Amino acid sequence: MATVPDHLGVPHLVVTRHALVRQVLADPVTFRPDNALDAVTPVPVAALRVLAGHRFRLPPTLANNSGASHPEIRAIVADALHPDRVAAQRPWLTDLVRRRVARLAAALDAGEPVDLYAELAADLPLLVLARLVELPDAPVGAVKDFARAALELFWAPLDADRQLALATQVGRFHTVLRGFAATGGGLAARLRAAGHSPDVVVGALFFLLVAGQETTSQFLTLLLHRLTAEPAVRAGLRADTVDVADVVEEGLRLEPPIVTWRRVAAVDTTLGGTAVPAGSSVVLWLARAGRDPAVVPAPAEFRPGQRGSRRHLAFGAGAHRCVGAQLARLEAAVVVAEAAPLLDGVTVLRPPWCPDNLTFRMPDAFMIRRAGAGPAGPRRVATA
Repeated sequence: MATVPDHLGVPHLVVTRHALVRQVLADPVTFRPDNALDAVTPVPVAALRVLAGHRFRLPPTLANNSGASHPEIRAIVADALHPDRVAAQRPWLTDLVRRRVARLAAALDAGEPVDLYAELAADLPLLVLARLVELPDAPVGAVKDFARAALELFWAPLDADRQLALATQVGRFHTVLRGFAATGGGLAARLRAAGHSPDVVVGALFFLLVAGQETTSQFLTLLLHRLTAEPAVRAGLRADTVDVADVVEEGLRLEPPIVTWRRVAAVDTTLGGTAVPAGSSVVLWLARAGRDPAVVPAPAEFRPGQRGSRRHLAFGAGAHRCVGAQLARLEAAVVVAEAAPLLDGVTVLRPPWCPDNLTFRMPDAFMIRRAGAGPAGPRRVATA
């Protein structure tokens, strides 16, 4: 534990030990989630006016809700993402991934470079989520741009000009969400039927579109990149001596897409023997907790199935644990099972690069080419 100032000089208590991180997450009364969606860089008046013009609001719904409405909202969303409904998506998802992998394999065999983020991972979680919660048809690119803009606007260190540009982009899409929340079916209809206000319906959809799919596409990209450096793991997958599910869990432990999460102390308290005054911002370093040697014997090594591997906190813990955990696991398992062979004998031309962000890793590309292939210009492979 250490008190660390952010880019504006605001102090935060950073917690890294697995047991302490879990303790905070499991106690939403002492450590409330109210600041989970607060902008890391306070939004200036000009950008706030843009958001207000689009009637942008983020009332307590899921991640930032410590009130009495949270259990019911969460239950409705959890029903939409019920494990049985998630499992039913496996055949459709497997077929889609196999078709994409076949195209990518052909491109690699022809000496072409391919981008595993853009051509495989980027939109898969959004397509699955749309089926489960009955989202309206919308250009995939527009939704992805909106989600990434929101992650940057609320969790990145920014200047005022960038905040204004992002507020315009986020505000416009928020208007589209508001229209769907008022008339759409599926999850939106169930939230309306339960008596929740339009702002709550929009807030739930906003969070699902931002965190419910963008984080999974990030994880798929990061995990595939990690596997390029793990030939023994890939060999184990081929020989069926390494379990796909264990690979996914070890990936979540070592390459989580959400590296930190925030809480605010509701009362004067102590944590690990350190005094924590009421109002303190507590930053939980989830990624570091996954490498705690008190939990896993080889914290820095990718060893699927090692003791403690599944105790990671990539999905959080307690009352606000990620409601889409099973969906993310399914998507990752399908991608690992089907796409891992693509990584044999390749050269990484461009590893994933993640911009400065307190909480989210946002890789923008992952370019590979078959090792020894002749020079060839970039070609975007058509995807289903």
